[in-house]
Amino acid sequence: MTSPYQETIPARRGKAALVAAGQHVKVINTHGQQVVDTWAFRQDDLTEFMSMEHSRTSIGRTMPVLGQSMVTNQRRPILTLVRDTSGGIHDTLLAACDRYRYELLGCVQYHDNCTDNLAAALAELGLTPPETPSPWNLFMNIPVGPDGALGFEPPVCGPGDYVLLRAEMDCVVAFSACPQDLVPINGSDCVPTEAHFRVV
Repeated sequence: MTSPYQETIPARRGKAALVAAGQHVKVINTHGQQVVDTWAFRQDDLTEFMSMEHSRTSIGRTMPVLGQSMVTNQRRPILTLVRDTSGGIHDTLLAACDRYRYELLGCVQYHDNCTDNLAAALAELGLTPPETPSPWNLFMNIPVGPDGALGFEPPVCGPGDYVLLRAEMDCVVAFSACPQDLVPINGSDCVPTEAHFRVV
């Protein structure tokens, strides 16, 4: 899974890969309006994982800028933002969607969701997540208004925009091409699409 060849994150599904310290992961918004939920776990101990609440404290911001590192729940760097052509909007506030989110939105039947996508992606590698950490929602546009209210807006990036991340420890990275189709976080047409990544 550490091939330099491009891997597909299928629309509405998840994918994971092993990444060695010092390698880079390029996450590509192929069609330009797709949120990619992103997780990273320490390879030899999945109970240490990239943590949004610890990262916000570490970087002193709600979203990292170039050169800043997202950290684990043990406050150690795990992924560093090296390059970003997408406009720099990547949500760190929202939890992964799950069956309960879609039930609250009115779904009466099963709906694909990022929580299940994480579990399925890690299962392909023979792994089980210890929990579902809050993801780094790459390309997700959740503006915070002056009154503290959250907006749910389409991504600001375009087709082919990407982020380049450097692994600071041996880790497992996992992605979900978010299947949200009831609010316009994946574009105003609410149609989830595939995305791609490459480990180099």
